[in-house]
Amino acid sequence: MIGAVKTRQEAAVVTALLGMVLASGAALPARGQQSGVRTGAVSVHRATKFDVSPPLRSLRGSGASDDVADCEGAGCGTSPQDPDADQEQKPAEVAPAPVITAAGAAVEQRTQGKRAAVPLLESFDGLGSGFEGPQGTATLRNPSDNSLAAGPDHVVQIVNTRIAVYSKKGTRYEKTGTVIYGPVPTNAIFTGFGGACEARDNGDAVVRYDQLAKRWLIVMPIFGRIAPGEFSGQGKAALPGELDNPGPAVAPPANPPQPPPRTPRQGPVKKEGTFAMCYAVSVGPDPLGAYYRYAFERTLFPDYPRPAIWPDGYYVPTSTGDDVIQKHDCIADRNKMLRGEPATEQCIIIDGVNFLNNADIDGQKQPPAGAPNILMAEGGTQLKKIFEDDGIYVWKVHVDWTNPANTKADGPVKIAVAPYHYLCNGQLTNCVPQPDTDRRLDVQGDKIMQRLAYRRIGNRESILAGHSVATQAGGGGVRWYEFRLDKKREPYLYQQGTYAPDGFYRWIPSMAMDKKGNIGVGYSFGGTPNYAGQRFAARRDGDPKGLLTFHETVLATGEAAQKNTLRWEDYTTTAIDPSDDCTFWYVGDYLKTGDENYRTKIGAFRVPGCKGSR
Repeated sequence: MIGAVKTRQEAAVVTALLGMVLASGAALPARGQQSGVRTGAVSVHRATKFDVSPPLRSLRGSGASDDVADCEGAGCGTSPQDPDADQEQKPAEVAPAPVITAAGAAVEQRTQGKRAAVPLLESFDGLGSGFEGPQGTATLRNPSDNSLAAGPDHVVQIVNTRIAVYSKKGTRYEKTGTVIYGPVPTNAIFTGFGGACEARDNGDAVVRYDQLAKRWLIVMPIFGRIAPGEFSGQGKAALPGELDNPGPAVAPPANPPQPPPRTPRQGPVKKEGTFAMCYAVSVGPDPLGAYYRYAFERTLFPDYPRPAIWPDGYYVPTSTGDDVIQKHDCIADRNKMLRGEPATEQCIIIDGVNFLNNADIDGQKQPPAGAPNILMAEGGTQLKKIFEDDGIYVWKVHVDWTNPANTKADGPVKIAVAPYHYLCNGQLTNCVPQPDTDRRLDVQGDKIMQRLAYRRIGNRESILAGHSVATQAGGGGVRWYEFRLDKKREPYLYQQGTYAPDGFYRWIPSMAMDKKGNIGVGYSFGGTPNYAGQRFAARRDGDPKGLLTFHETVLATGEAAQKNTLRWEDYTTTAIDPSDDCTFWYVGDYLKTGDENYRTKIGAFRVPGCKGSR
């Protein structure tokens, strides 16, 4: 255990005394550096290509095959691997239940909230089994890599290699959930762009809505190496963009034929060439309009991108791979990209750390000018069989676009929290039991999940984080935190809790905070005799610390077991609606009776008392 008491016997003596302090989130003096962490030099990448696209509504993609991961050894990361990859465990390989310390158990919430469940305002099926849109259907692979964002009039979803756009009830549409565009390959947005961004269609693409600029951001990694000279053409200045508002969307062209299922990669790994990250920033608030497009080549494998919006940049932490304890935090020049101008991306390599998350702004209120972005990671190291810790580790990331030598990530600093043990010892493990099968589901227990949501209310600044932990009852729970920033902009623990109201499993959480300070969290729910589905819980600002005080709302009840793979959602997404700054949008997976593969359910929730135009 990193930074924790050495033995469970010693822990038992002190944790009973600390339990109530930890549960309340009171500040603890134990802060220190995480051992073995090294921060490398800053690398600067100029955009190898950039332009402005035609309106997305007119694009359908090039019909290119899905990209194939090309990386060192087995370290291709969690997302691009085939479902039947060698790294999967056999169903019988189940991690033994760990011992939960008294201090860890002290923050468990073992009953549901007494308030009535938060109302489910909207609910409709998204990409996945049974999905049909103007461009037909799409067959999607596991895990779902489920990303979602809401704008003034639309909801945009990306799952692996496909994107879809839905109507949102308001001034433009009379109802929510109509499929306006899709499913089309995610890289349809790069049609005519050239290079790897157009030629290859990757999973792990993520969509965000930049509330500060009223723009859409799409980030798509390139997992296959780009050989020297493979693509020609230099970047050129984008044309001045105008707001694209031609009225209702026209019917896009037909979707290109689906590529055949890929087979596992054969032969030696190529050693030459670079990877890349592709960015698309909408010219205006319409997701079906034009986009400024950028490609930045990188030397390191760019797995598991988790974009975050900050005034001075688009922060995108990624992982080098599953057999390398190395992450990198890259920042793209947001202000240049919002104007379609030549831009750079700066990357900082951090060795010896877990999966990273940068603070991602919700709402219109910005942090003070020049404030560094907050970066966080869970403790422990699955590759070293260290499955528990008692800290969350924090960096302050400052980017300097004039002099990159000043760009830095200061840290890590440990914030002491209640001890936790990874649910089922981390990722790619058999965990959640299902009826009708011996196949168990993975829980991604070794990482803070996306998003690391930032919210400023007056002078109060909060950051939310959540991950999946083992519980005393033997199932799995959602450990969640609210951190706040003090007058010196040092983050501290304000409150924490483990939502585990019974012996079942709740895992892969995603959190957000509305403009009133209310917190909402969506998560997967399951465990025999329940098939895996999706639920949502919340608390009102000012309620007792560490508790989700609203009874959980059921978004999707599972009706069948997933038997084709243990992989279950690399992540889910909770997003805030910019129209009222009150509505939470959440998306996650489930299966209906007869399904052989997952489908997704999109839902909207609002804590009573939070009001605004919508």
